[in-house]
Amino acid sequence: MSNLTKGLILVGVIIAIGAGLVVWKKKVGGHSTESFNQISREEVEMLLADVSKQNPAILKRLNEDPELKKQQLESLKQLLAFASQAKADRLTEEANNKQELENIKAEITAVNYDREMNKDKGPLPPFGFITEDMINQYWGEDNSPAAPKGGFAGLMDKLGLGTPAESRTHAAEFEDFLNTKVALLKAGNPEMANREISEEEKTQAKEVFAKIRIYKKEFDTKAAAGELPKELIDRVNLQVKLQQAQFLARIYSETLTDKMKVTDEDINKYLAAHPELSPTEKRNKAMEILNRAKAGEDFAALANEFSEDPGNKGPEGGAGKGGLYADVPKGRMVAPFETAALALEPGQISPDLVETDFGFHIIKLERKLGKKDAAAKDETYDVRHILISTNIKDPEKPNAPEMPVKEFVRNKLETEKEKELVDKIVAANNVQVPSDFTVPQVTDEQMKQMQQRQMQQMQQMQPPPGTEPGEPGKPGKDGKDSKEAKPAAPATKKPEAKK
Repeated sequence: MSNLTKGLILVGVIIAIGAGLVVWKKKVGGHSTESFNQISREEVEMLLADVSKQNPAILKRLNEDPELKKQQLESLKQLLAFASQAKADRLTEEANNKQELENIKAEITAVNYDREMNKDKGPLPPFGFITEDMINQYWGEDNSPAAPKGGFAGLMDKLGLGTPAESRTHAAEFEDFLNTKVALLKAGNPEMANREISEEEKTQAKEVFAKIRIYKKEFDTKAAAGELPKELIDRVNLQVKLQQAQFLARIYSETLTDKMKVTDEDINKYLAAHPELSPTEKRNKAMEILNRAKAGEDFAALANEFSEDPGNKGPEGGAGKGGLYADVPKGRMVAPFETAALALEPGQISPDLVETDFGFHIIKLERKLGKKDAAAKDETYDVRHILISTNIKDPEKPNAPEMPVKEFVRNKLETEKEKELVDKIVAANNVQVPSDFTVPQVTDEQMKQMQQRQMQQMQQMQPPPGTEPGEPGKPGKDGKDSKEAKPAAPATKKPEAKK
């Protein structure tokens, strides 16, 4: 669902708060019994206050653009509605989801507690003040004799019927934590399906887990004793709530895939009802050119005059390439184009127009499939073509590039289905989001400080001179990128869209 996967400006800064704690960590949530269908004015203003400290430029944009503020509120409402629906559909009770929701409160609590308690102690990485002795002590608690239980709880333990929560060890809790993280990672990333977590990664995760639990315990103890600022507790609760919503919205949106599908039948019905999108005029133009080519006119000259193929344009507006594609490997072009081309003999022109998603093609085969010379590794062919494009521009997106008619219709129908479904879910969950909150003003000093932080981060990320981007320490050839850019053929296969 695009409205959810795009993310929120308001929430995005907060969502990233725990990023990087564990190498395979993605989006996380927390387990709570509170409702997701509302957020108070105080909570929104608390969120904005946190944003002002981390990225005041966002607040500046919100102050300058009322429409952006409206869009963000609507996105927040959708996020909470999806989370509420996930809870109503009992997705929170599924084993991995439930465990992940159990993790969030510990993770977010620990990060915030660390920042609050150690903010005046100097720059150290997250949990940098937790010592190795503290970690060893944490794991040693598993071997400590348990306090004797009395009453009903003691009787249940003697009978072997004690609750799992009461008998869990830190080691067992870590195994649940690790297994859930790995399972969710693999479920959301097919490339990781067969990936095994290394011992080094397990060790790293175990250390992070211990640090999280140490600070979570300290937080709970001090909160119960009234020793923590209310502002800190409220901020933790809000961040937990938002990350819960982010996690639950994501897993719920995954259940809607089938409802969002647009079929070829749907597209054809829409085109039948909208004759203005019909490519009749383009077809007539292409037929006229095809007849001229078959009558003996110079094919290359016709291509340079009429072809709307971007790949035919010469450098800097010079003469075209006569529609020629040389040494084309089999399988590179889209199937209808290649099938028609390879059915011809050298010098022959396709008897009919060939239609693809790009438009109407007039094809002339120059060389049949085979090895061009003895040194060639692959079988290739040479082909000329003239393209009369049927691509159109989305009238609602004037700055967007043109696209095939069917792609335009598919996008339009998907957007309509999505809006209808999202509106239905929001209405069903009666989500309440305030609009009467105040966006803090951003001072010049805040913007200056943010720019300084960004500059420092860029300097830290910059590779040493003489290295290739993305490959620190690896010298390039004469300081240049060895990769050569190759122009893409308009009739080549398009990569499948990933949703």
